[in-house]
Order: sequence, then C-alpha cells, then structure tokens
Amino acid sequence: MNNDILKERFAVKAVEIKEQYNALKNDHSEFVVGEYNVGQIIGGMRGMTGLLYETSILDAEEGIRFRGYSIPQLRDLLPKWGGGSEPLPEGIFYLMLFNEIPTENDVKLVTEQWTLRADVPQHVLDTLDSLPAGTHPMTQFTIGVMALQNYSKFAAAYRDGVNKNSYWEFMYEDVMDLIAKLPRIAAYIYRRTYKNSEHIAPNDNLDWAGNFAHMLGFDSDEFCDLMRLYQTIHVDHEGGNVSAHTTKLVGSALSDAYLSFAAALNGLAGPLHGLANQEVIRWILDMKEEMGDKFTDRDAIADYIHKTLQEGRVVPGYGHAVLRQTDPRFIAQREFAQRHNINDQVIQAVNAIFEIAPAILSETGKIKNPWPNVDAHSGALLVYYGLIEYDFYTVLFGVSRSLGVLASLILDRYLGLPLERPKSVTIDSLLAEINSKARVTN
Repeated sequence: MNNDILKERFAVKAVEIKEQYNALKNDHSEFVVGEYNVGQIIGGMRGMTGLLYETSILDAEEGIRFRGYSIPQLRDLLPKWGGGSEPLPEGIFYLMLFNEIPTENDVKLVTEQWTLRADVPQHVLDTLDSLPAGTHPMTQFTIGVMALQNYSKFAAAYRDGVNKNSYWEFMYEDVMDLIAKLPRIAAYIYRRTYKNSEHIAPNDNLDWAGNFAHMLGFDSDEFCDLMRLYQTIHVDHEGGNVSAHTTKLVGSALSDAYLSFAAALNGLAGPLHGLANQEVIRWILDMKEEMGDKFTDRDAIADYIHKTLQEGRVVPGYGHAVLRQTDPRFIAQREFAQRHNINDQVIQAVNAIFEIAPAILSETGKIKNPWPNVDAHSGALLVYYGLIEYDFYTVLFGVSRSLGVLASLILDRYLGLPLERPKSVTIDSLLAEINSKARVTN
C-alpha cells in the first residue's frame, strides 16, 4: 500500500461518525420512525425508512442533496479543471467520503491516487475481447469488473483473518483501485464495440473524467466538461435505489467491492433504473423519424405524446419514484446546453417536450410526478457531441454511480454495519393478521 494522505485523513474523520452511530445504536434503538402498512410491504418497501446511508439523501420537493449540498451549490463550490465550468467528480467523491467541501489540493490528491491505481491487468482486457462482439456494453462492463476481483485486497485480508476493525482499510483499497480502473475498462468496451478496437492510451496529465473522455475519443474542452458534469450528477441518489441498495446489501455479506459493485451494475442495467437513459433517446429519435419536418412542431409533439400513452406505453424520462418536481439533474444539463449555445433539433425537441409533456401527463390523473428526470436530457447532449451509441449510455451512468455507492461501502465497513436481513411475510400471514384484528374489533 502506498503512503496515502486521504486514507489517513479518513481514519481520523470517521471517528466522529462512529461516535454518532454508537450513540444512536445504544441510546435510541427503540425510537419509532414511521408506521408501515400492507401497501408499503408488498409495494417494494417504497418510502419505508429502513437504511442508514450517509452520502446523499433525496427530498421529494428539493431533489438530491449530497452531504447536505444541492447540485447548484456543488456546481459553484467544487473545484474545477483549468478553465472548465463544471465540477470535478473527484471533488464530490471527496465530499461524500469526508463530509467536507474539498480544496483544490484535496481534489489533486484524489486525482493522483486514481492515476497511480489506474492500470488494468491485461487478462481483464483479454476477457473482454473473448466476448461476442454484440455483447451488450453493460454485460461487458460487469464482466470487466468481475475479472478484476481476484485482485481484491479486502478478500485476501479477510481470508488471512484480519481483525474486523481493519475491514474498512482494505475496503478502502479495493474501492480506490476499482474507481481508478473503471474509466479505462469502460472506454475499452466502447472502442472495442463501436470503433473496431482502435484503442486510445490514457493521458495521465488529465483528470479522471477528462481522461475518460479522451480514452473514449472525445477531446474537445466542451465534451470533457460535459463528462465532468455527467459523472458528478449521477454519482448517488440516496440508499434505496437499486444500484445503491444492491451495493450495500451485497457488501453487508462482507463481499468485496468488486462483487458488490458488479451486482449493482446488474441492477443498473434494468430498464426501470439506469437503462432508462437509452430508452429516452431511442423514443426521441423514433419520434424524429416518424415526424420528419414536423420534429420540433409543438402540436405534432403533443400528438406523439398522446399516441405513446394511448398505446399503453410510458413517456420515457418523465416521472420519478420519489421526486415531485423537475429533477435538478435535468436542470443542470439544460443549463449546460444553454451556456454552450447548443440548439440543434434534438435539444429543441427536449425543450419542447419539457414544456408540453407535464400538462398532458397530469391530465391522465395517473401520474404523481409529471416532470422530467435526469434521463430526459442526458442522451440528447451525448448525441449532439457525437456519442451516438446509446446502448453505451448506461455504462457512463455506471462509472459515475461507483463514486457514491463505493464511498458509502467504505463507511459501512468502518461502522461495522451488520448483515442486512429484513423480515419477509407471506400473503397468508398478512391475511391471518388482518382477519384476527377484524375479529377482535367486532
């Protein structure tokens, strides 16, 4: 292990969090938080308070907050690269781990660590090359992460009988190693799948997201800034979403970071989670093909939305399980397009849908949140800059999501959180309890 100032700093800072955790555990274990009903039990536990998750929290009205900071605040407060306008993902990772806004030097330490750890073993690339060319990029990504697992320092330490109070140290090593390597693996998959395996060597003089953009084959300052924004706003979304909860659940079995994050990627690949971003752009491009010259005509767009609903389909990119307002991540991307004067047809269509769709969706009476989420805009920006292979978009999401869920995994092992084992019930047991209560009432 190298001499890592960040790791030493975390060891000191986390003592405060452990003291708070122990106070909650020892003094307030019997405090009641909410009352749950059958609908919540059988409805995917939605809204049931049952997880400790420090790095972010989601408010239905305010949107996501990372350690208490909103996205607009972070776009202003977090350090930036050179003359860029968007925050560095290294900064939000530091914030989630230390609960402090980083200085430029703090961010530099993160970048240096990830650059030191970024080399990907040849057998991982060989494993990817052995897959059929048409393998979905997310499947390749999961396999790439799993191919790294035999390098897990946490798994090796556990096998050697390390004291449980040191679990976090080896989890930290795994997390930092894995995050450092993800851009290289993701870019390798992109170039292998779409660019005839014409790979681009990393540039160690760039930041994490800038180097990712470079390895993908996009070196413009604007695209690098877009990638920094994209990797920042997708990092986390509190602990109950599929990818975050899966990381936490699998990690609670003392699985290492590679096993835990690979499991999360399989959840992220689902159409109700991360895969939704490619569904949005596919729907918009299908609309463009069908409408032709009327692609940006407001009445024609309204008709297409009505047609989508009449066919029993959803309007992708609209609605959210928790949010009851326009997703701040959508707003951040919209502002990026406005700042850079991006005004092509697809972006115009995104803006028109934003103005038209909420009213139409509200009229149905079936949708609690008719407003756009993060996926409603991201694909349009990527298409504009030339990253048109939308089956790859969820891989971009996965690279970003690693920052939040893996920072949280370090903290879980430091706190010594237990194996997750919620109680399940059967329909018969619920009915029996309902009937029993009815008899007593009568």
